[in-house]
Amino acid sequence: MTTFDEREAGFEAKFTHDADVEFRIVARANKLLGVWTASKLGLSGDAADDYARAVVHAEFEKTGHAGVFDKVLADLSARDLGVTADDIRAAMAATTAEARHQIMDVA
Repeated sequence: MTTFDEREAGFEAKFTHDADVEFRIVARANKLLGVWTASKLGLSGDAADDYARAVVHAEFEKTGHAGVFDKVLADLSARDLGVTADDIRAAMAATTAEARHQIMDVA
């Protein structure tokens, strides 16, 4: 194996690792957002856990974070809890930062 091949394999391994870490960060952030939303909805225990899982799965409904945002916004709006889209965006930013911190401390 040449030096070029070794470097190429190294870059591919790093890309794969980085993609895996980013996926885990997004999944953790969505779960944290689901927990945040569940508390706003007054859910606890298994119901809160189930809701958080549903938020994680919403990531796959639409491209990017739109599925998660739309689900949380719809659920909170249906209850008329006074939570705005900006509140949700702020919570998404906070949960992403927390997830990144949690995952990067482990990795």
